[in-house]
Amino acid sequence: MKFISWNVNGLRACMKKGFLDFCQREAPDFLCLQETKMERGQAEVPLGEGVHQFWNSAEKKGYSGTAVFTPHAPIDAALGMDVEAHDHEGRLITLEYESFYLVCCYTPNAQDGLKRIDYRMAWEDELREYLISLDRTKPVVYCGDLNVAHQEIDLKNPKSNRGNAGFSDQEREKMTALLSSGFTDSFRFLYPDREGAYSWWSYRFNARKNNAGWRIDYFIVSDRLRDRIRRAEILSDVEGSDHCPVLLELEL
Repeated sequence: MKFISWNVNGLRACMKKGFLDFCQREAPDFLCLQETKMERGQAEVPLGEGVHQFWNSAEKKGYSGTAVFTPHAPIDAALGMDVEAHDHEGRLITLEYESFYLVCCYTPNAQDGLKRIDYRMAWEDELREYLISLDRTKPVVYCGDLNVAHQEIDLKNPKSNRGNAGFSDQEREKMTALLSSGFTDSFRFLYPDREGAYSWWSYRFNARKNNAGWRIDYFIVSDRLRDRIRRAEILSDVEGSDHCPVLLELEL
């Protein structure tokens, strides 16, 4: 099965920049989006007949938001993680299938000066427990813009960014804790030493042209799925957002 995750940084804007052509070309089994910045019905998303749409929009208009599009009807679907403090910004969608859970996530940004780091740490702890609880029942495919570059290899300028949002010790430690809890970073599983592999670039300073980026978009799977990973790629040539899509092919 083919999974694609993409922070589209505004789905309506992205649809004007080749989004639908990309979807038609790739034809994924599961398309997971972050930062949709819209509610269902604000624009038509014509991905074909028989495609199920799942939306989790933030209460704040034009902010955050996630969506999943798939031709495969799930057994069940859930929005959020059933934690009051975390379920107002449209950041999480879980679909249950016979042999796995799919979790699409847009992780809160710690913000400049780490102003939101306390909230981010609480989110990380609750989210990790949520994923572990799912994993007790069946394996998990967890994806999205997780807003952290885990290791120095995952961003162009680690020294100058140390301590900044997305590369603070606290955020990196939470990713380590998750991966130590029975989960595998699919891209690093296949490419442990690959450098220059980034999924987000600032709009400033010609960052994308110079590939001065960060790898903050992930597919993370339960450890018992890692030997079923057939492909894990960062589709860096796909434009339309400040992020590019990431892809996972799993034998399920």
